[in-house]
Amino acid sequence: MEHQLTIYNTLTRKKELFVPINPPYVGMYVCGPTVYGDGHLGHARPAITFDLLFRYLRHLGYKVRYVRNITDVGHLENDADEGEDKIAKKARLEKLEPMEVVQYYLNRYHKAMDALNVLPPSIEPHASGHIIEQIEYIKKILDAGYAYVSDGSVYFDVAKYNKDHHYGKLSGRNIDELLNTTRELDGQHEKHNSFDFALWKKASPEHIMRWPSPWSDGFPGWHLECSAMGTKYLGEEFDIHGGGMDLLFPHHECEIAQSVAAQGKETVHYWMHNNMITINGQKMGKSLGNFITLDQFFTGEHPLLAQAYSPMTIRFFILTAHYRSTLDFSNEALQASEKALQRLMEGWENLKKIKPSAETSVEIPDLKARCYEAMNDDLSSPIVISHLFDGVRIINTILAGNATISETDLNQLEDTFRTFMFDILGLRNEAEAAAGNEEAYEKAVDLLLDIRKEAKERKDWTTSDFIRNKLTEIGFEIKDTKDGFEWKLNK
Repeated sequence: MEHQLTIYNTLTRKKELFVPINPPYVGMYVCGPTVYGDGHLGHARPAITFDLLFRYLRHLGYKVRYVRNITDVGHLENDADEGEDKIAKKARLEKLEPMEVVQYYLNRYHKAMDALNVLPPSIEPHASGHIIEQIEYIKKILDAGYAYVSDGSVYFDVAKYNKDHHYGKLSGRNIDELLNTTRELDGQHEKHNSFDFALWKKASPEHIMRWPSPWSDGFPGWHLECSAMGTKYLGEEFDIHGGGMDLLFPHHECEIAQSVAAQGKETVHYWMHNNMITINGQKMGKSLGNFITLDQFFTGEHPLLAQAYSPMTIRFFILTAHYRSTLDFSNEALQASEKALQRLMEGWENLKKIKPSAETSVEIPDLKARCYEAMNDDLSSPIVISHLFDGVRIINTILAGNATISETDLNQLEDTFRTFMFDILGLRNEAEAAAGNEEAYEKAVDLLLDIRKEAKERKDWTTSDFIRNKLTEIGFEIKDTKDGFEWKLNK
């Protein structure tokens, strides 16, 4: 089956047929988190959006190198060129090493991603681990004449670049508009123009995250990190660069300018942006302080949450909206997602109960082809979900004895559910996983009591008493019977 995947390219503002530079290989770079706090619902959206793309590209047979970076230096407050590093500030307040802060929140981010069934990327580079590459990248931009050194810092010369190229092609901003709207910032005297951005910043005496460079002891600019790491692992040209729409300007606009300045050509063929998650119509974000962390969703411990929501409910909620549309958080929407996901999983369980008949007596649309069509249309996950619900209705009709299905059609239906629900949408049957855990735990207790029984038969009272006492301490009630033993856990 020939798959014509089209994706919306922010650069051209239209859907385009996806044609990789070097098939079957695909290079994909996505901006990862700045790890100075817990991941929240807004972080889950790009992770799940590009996980969907990663899964689908692999399903289509592409060999994908997926790079998702970790920003652990250089991201200053208010996304500006002045102010304190977000991670260093957290470290100062908590009296920790900056890398302790990074490691702590990175571990928690990974745990949350794992719970959401987000596949890990192929490479997860840290900005702080690529200082040398960033210095080399800055040298190229300076050599090309599109940057200048000012008092130990290096700035990108936007006006000069714009004479030869087009600064603003991704976001649609123009320089005249920027001149009028960019407010004067502290430390502005170092720059030729207020909209020039830092490639390297000289560290002030109190700035603890610093590295030697030809210009000063300092640290790299936030935008530069992605350009240097993207080209290092994916080459001077690669297929897809993704991220949240809030990064479109200035972050991604600056990346384009840097790559054209450094190498004379653009790096990225397809720019993809997921839209925001809003809360009462306002963007959810750490800087706005209106966020709910993923852990709070999983435990329900937040004043705005009516209950706890499982990781799969969160994943499903995000997939029910197209990635380019805004998604407004509300308890009602999440409760509806929880119920819908439950119906979908029950449909899957019911599908396994159906016994095939000689022939199919109900019209079964080609759901598989329809699901592919939806995915090929810029990853339209809500449409895929609606087709799966058409499948659930058919399953329930057959199970109620109101229709029959042949073995071929039944296998086809099962294959569609398995492919789209689990492999591509990446949903996990949480009830099944819990049942699996329950079974493993019961087997472990039985094993301990079998060892105790053998110890008693050998008259090894020390071991037998030790196992019994320890299990009793945990809260197990153990009863010896003539056939062996019985146990229960007193909650």
